[in-house]
Amino acid sequence: MSFLPTTRDEMLEQGYEQVDFVYVSGDAYVDHPSFGCAIITRTLQAYGYSCAVLAQPDWHKDEEFLQFGKPRLGFLVSAGNIDSMVNHYSVNKRRRDKDAYSDQGIMGKRPDRPTIVYTQILKRLFPDIPILIGGIEASLRRLAHYDYWDDKVRRSILIDSQADLLMFGMGENTIIEVAEALDGGLNVKDICYIRGTVWKTKSIESIIDDYILLPDYETICHDKYAYARSFMIQYENQDAIQSKILIEPYDGWYVVCNQPPLPLTQEQMDFTYSLPYERTFHPKYTYVPAIEEVQFSITSNRGCFGSCAFCAITSHQGRVISSRSTQSVVEEAKKIIEMPNFKGYIHDLGGPSANFSRPACDKQTTLGACAKRQCLWPKPCPNLKVDHTHYVEMLDAIRELPKVKKVFIRSGIRYDYLMYDKDETFFDRLIQYHISGQLKVAPEHVSAAVLDKMGKPRKELYLKFVDKYYEKNKQWGMKQYLVPYLMSSHPGCELKDAIELACYLKKIHHIPKQVQDFYPTPGTLATCMYYTGLDPRNMKPVYVAKTFEEKLEQRALMQYSYPKNYDIVYRALKKACRDDLIGSGPKCLIPAKRPYQKHKKERTKKRDVR
Repeated sequence: MSFLPTTRDEMLEQGYEQVDFVYVSGDAYVDHPSFGCAIITRTLQAYGYSCAVLAQPDWHKDEEFLQFGKPRLGFLVSAGNIDSMVNHYSVNKRRRDKDAYSDQGIMGKRPDRPTIVYTQILKRLFPDIPILIGGIEASLRRLAHYDYWDDKVRRSILIDSQADLLMFGMGENTIIEVAEALDGGLNVKDICYIRGTVWKTKSIESIIDDYILLPDYETICHDKYAYARSFMIQYENQDAIQSKILIEPYDGWYVVCNQPPLPLTQEQMDFTYSLPYERTFHPKYTYVPAIEEVQFSITSNRGCFGSCAFCAITSHQGRVISSRSTQSVVEEAKKIIEMPNFKGYIHDLGGPSANFSRPACDKQTTLGACAKRQCLWPKPCPNLKVDHTHYVEMLDAIRELPKVKKVFIRSGIRYDYLMYDKDETFFDRLIQYHISGQLKVAPEHVSAAVLDKMGKPRKELYLKFVDKYYEKNKQWGMKQYLVPYLMSSHPGCELKDAIELACYLKKIHHIPKQVQDFYPTPGTLATCMYYTGLDPRNMKPVYVAKTFEEKLEQRALMQYSYPKNYDIVYRALKKACRDDLIGSGPKCLIPAKRPYQKHKKERTKKRDVR
């Protein structure tokens, strides 16, 4: 098996005068199951449909979009593996220097909002060919949404792009249903019944299924309470079984969001990851940096019932876990072992949350996830089934393969779920075999008020985990460290909360090298809080650090010992009336006087000598 054709010459060489679908991607072409383009095109191929990949076309040149001619069934358009605006801009809205999903990491090979740009070009060049959009950018922007970079509420990307149909979520089943409908001669305008799709219409009189009519676009643009209410309706209708059809009115149009796709069964998951991926980037590239983290990694599950407020996985993959069989992950590991540059290390076995390998409770597989109740927050649901047995089985099976030196877990452990497990087998295995010197976990904060807004467990549980982690290391004769992921400026985080976090960092003698500042991305509960200043769960006001100064202070407090941050931290502590943290006492964050003038003079003197 070879790569799919990426040029007209390659298409002809592979024996095609015309392909069924042309997949237009904002990423370089990487044929690896961690990339949406690879999964969708290989799935189509497995069902007998031919595909070509038009990766990162120059949007200034029509001839690049014309090179494959008219596909028989349609164009598939995706911005790539991550939202293009997140890929292009930092949280401070500064243009990034590197693009990990482009050859040699070169920035600028795709436009901002490529889903819109590519689709509009294709609509102009091929007005009679169906244009279908998907991927994370389309999925999270399927209905009206607050856009951080424009600082306004944007319309559904289906409206802005002028596409014929939008597919959201993990789309293997959806794309095959759509392909079969088109192949059967159905007009794309009549494909309005498939799960995981969004379509537009002038009239909703023909919709007979139960639906919810959301506030119209104009209303949510001007009324933040209406926006928050609309968001919460969407948030509570993300389960494939429990949710209803959502309809959002626009001037002259209705955008209709069908129910999400059903989670894949284990057999379907196994099938998806058994497809003949090349597991690397197309040979026309020198090097695509994004392959580095995933080339020797294995996806074992999808979905997440953690439901952190700042994460969009729930909106994209759902809360019900889909997991692969042990045999399936072992077969993939065997393929990795035979790769010429494999050095004995499986970099990861996991998913959005590595140790979620089964649905949160038994009823989810038939009744779906609860609309108004979370599985882990504020306390674990009484129906929660905590079980690491299948995950341990997969880890053990891969670790025992010849040529495998170690299997790491890098995709993130839910320490709360781990602590709820009365069987300590996985905890023991984790300490013994699956850590590379340090384990990264995500308490995110220590303030109870902030953790409640995040949907994260309280600090006390994390501290118990820390104690147990080091006890386990001592038990097994290991010396491995913990690295906590922490976030600044999350909605609900006031200056006093940021100071509480700084004091905790002082206590544990840890200064993070990089600070994770809250990034308002489409589709998350926290982004709704950021924009509206309301918690949509109860419609109560939420403090939001929005100004440059507020965000700078919260970031600086997490790195309070850095000389460059002294003045900022001093000003923040004075503002908060926390003079007790300025001085020479054991709990003080900074000294009373700036101790760095001497070093500045020395550097100046050296420059003068030179």
